[in-house]
Amino acid sequence: MTMSGGDGRDSELASLRNRVKELEAENAKLLSQVSSCQCQQMEVKHDVLDSGNLVRRSRRGRKRADKSIPIHLISKRYVALKIMYFGKRFYGFSAEAQMEPSIESEIFKALERTRLLVGDIKESNYSRCGRTDKGVSSTGQVIALFLRSRLKTPSIDSEAHANEKINARPEYDYVRVLNRALPDDIRVLGWSPVPVDFHARFSCSAREYKYFFWRQNLNLSAMDIAGKKFIGEHDFRNFCKMDVANVHCYTRRVTFFDVSPCQNSHEGDQLCTFTMRGSAFLWHQVRAMVAVLFMIGQGVESVDVIDTLLDTKKTPKKPQYLLASEIPLVLRTCEFENVNFICSSGALESLRSHFKKESLTYQLESVIFQEALRNCLPIGNDEISCNIEEKKKKAAVHVPLLSRPTEPSYEERSAKLKPRQEETCPV
Repeated sequence: MTMSGGDGRDSELASLRNRVKELEAENAKLLSQVSSCQCQQMEVKHDVLDSGNLVRRSRRGRKRADKSIPIHLISKRYVALKIMYFGKRFYGFSAEAQMEPSIESEIFKALERTRLLVGDIKESNYSRCGRTDKGVSSTGQVIALFLRSRLKTPSIDSEAHANEKINARPEYDYVRVLNRALPDDIRVLGWSPVPVDFHARFSCSAREYKYFFWRQNLNLSAMDIAGKKFIGEHDFRNFCKMDVANVHCYTRRVTFFDVSPCQNSHEGDQLCTFTMRGSAFLWHQVRAMVAVLFMIGQGVESVDVIDTLLDTKKTPKKPQYLLASEIPLVLRTCEFENVNFICSSGALESLRSHFKKESLTYQLESVIFQEALRNCLPIGNDEISCNIEEKKKKAAVHVPLLSRPTEPSYEERSAKLKPRQEETCPV
């Protein structure tokens, strides 16, 4: 009986030892999984910035890392970005038209590549100040969205986001990181923490545009007098492209207008600029205003035509005329209250170096066209006289704006739109 009892205890001890070993193995497995999870979390964080260099990883690895951490646990903050772009090769700022390339699509490619974007565009609370058209440039466009942050704890408190002292660690250098991933004709100029109720479009207090042109034989004085008539609150439906489906009020306030020469000149011709500032502008408004000002500067339209076109009771329908070219138009700045953009000294130095390099490159391209101009065949005296006569004929053919065919009025467009809306509405 004693031997039998001893054998039973030995068997229980052996069983317990085996169970302990199984539990230890299971515990080691769990610890390994926890360690692996933490490593993946560190990889996601380091994806944004690693000693100033972008970390390249496979798409499969990125997706796996993103799945390991829920989006709501990733630290982020609401940020406004100030952006410069040279618009010549782009189909406008907005990606919604689905014409590529667009500035917006290039920005989001860079945000995804640098891992600064948390989730997708819908989850980022994204807004933009303006939708510049194809070919239009900017030195002060502003967008706002949530970006990955080095803040210790994620928060949606606007005061916490705006307070730079809540975290001892320095924030990501958003300017430098993004500029390394953007094409040469797009650059981030600065960033600023903003409250979560900030909206890049509706929080903007003023926008300023510049339009560059060569003086040639234009009458700057007449254009300045005419341009000053735009100042104030007016109905600009005769100076824009109507979007009846989305815009029902065409009253806008222009607070500043100026025409002045620039420092640049070429072969005796002076570069000049129109500067316009207002709370908001309509679709193609600036280009339409400039087109009419050019007619006044050429002497084919009177300064008073501005008053007539602004009086929508006298002129309810817009005369047909071509818009001024989009290439010389620049959205110079978007102004906001209590938003101060910042840029690190290193990122600023890189920006200056980049802009200087790009400026020299474009000047070299200009030299090539000048060289081609010099190599053109000489024009004979007969051809010169013919060209002069042709120019005179073209000037004489000008049809006064108020005598031209007109576009449909706002009321006529609205009446046509309603039946279409009724057709497309589900029963």
